[in-house]
Amino acid sequence: MTSTNLANLLRPTTLEEFIGQSHIISPNKALHKLIIKKEIPHLFFYGPPGTGKTTLAKIIAKNSGYDFYNMNATSLKIEQLREIFKRYDGALIKPLIFIDEVHRLSKTQQEVLLPIMENYEAIIIGASTENPFFSLTNGIRSRSFIYEFKTLSYDELELLLNKAVKTLDITIDKEATDYLIVSSSGDGRALLNLLDFSSKLDSNITLNILKELRMNSMGDGVSSSQSHYDITSAMIKSLRGSDIDAALYYLSRLIDGGESVDFISRRLVIFASEDIGNANPHALNLANSTMQSCNKIGFPESRIILGQCVVYLASCPKSNSAYNAINSALSYVANEEVLDIPIHLKDAHVGYKYPHDFGGYVKQQYLQKEITFYESKKIGYEKTLDDWISKIKI
Repeated sequence: MTSTNLANLLRPTTLEEFIGQSHIISPNKALHKLIIKKEIPHLFFYGPPGTGKTTLAKIIAKNSGYDFYNMNATSLKIEQLREIFKRYDGALIKPLIFIDEVHRLSKTQQEVLLPIMENYEAIIIGASTENPFFSLTNGIRSRSFIYEFKTLSYDELELLLNKAVKTLDITIDKEATDYLIVSSSGDGRALLNLLDFSSKLDSNITLNILKELRMNSMGDGVSSSQSHYDITSAMIKSLRGSDIDAALYYLSRLIDGGESVDFISRRLVIFASEDIGNANPHALNLANSTMQSCNKIGFPESRIILGQCVVYLASCPKSNSAYNAINSALSYVANEEVLDIPIHLKDAHVGYKYPHDFGGYVKQQYLQKEITFYESKKIGYEKTLDDWISKIKI
């Protein structure tokens, strides 16, 4: 029996057999009720690998009587989609198209999906390890629901393990059980893969067998206090609190747990803008350079660059003025009236005063009414920017 066959053999086919994601799929949840009623909206699932995204899509297709098509956005051809849609034109049954790596869908691919989603000629379910919200167009998002999948807990992985042990007719030591579950870092597929190949070596699974195949944890464990997201959160909060040593400790936990350099460096870039911002604009430059350098160099050498960046970011003055400003502006755009663009700002330039003709600044209306989104906290370099803008407008 191969690892693929074991995973397929244990893949649940009903909601009752599905393990994990109780926050969205337990019997009292709306999505569960819709699936039972066979009223399926377009859905996008995102979260860590091995948490049931594909499995739930297959269960939905089976329960609803839809034909299931499994595709990947990186290789998806528009003509493939059109052939499927044409095949079901006028048919009583609908296809359910599952698209993995959905965050990689091009705008053109999304445009092809829009009319199909609008008329429910097919059900579209996408999956990704990354939140696809910002990669999906407004049109796609308005026609669908996005759900976050979480890593499987220790108890959920133990339940999966017990089913696998019974299926393979093997035994496993207690210490081997703990290592197998914790080292799989909430990834059910990873657990089954290791167990499957271990069972080919001996019918009694020991810690030594497991460690010969998987020497290190795939991540950082799955308990609530040690999860992938909790350690990342602790690092960010330590940076925000200017605690250099704590930030370095949690960075080391992420590195030791096998976290990708891409994931860590991207979080540092986000932090540099969100929590430091214009209090020290150089922080974003350093964080971005860190991300580019680390992605080219990789581990183990990247630990040095990440360490330097973390020390710098923790030491910087902190301000979230720019972060608050863009959130405030986006909230206004989403919830308030649409403001007309003053005529002199439109493309025809009628009545527009060119600031350079007036020494660099001239007073004129840029918004239909006065609104304040940005409020400087006068921290670090922000004070310099405040001085600039005040002198410009004298």
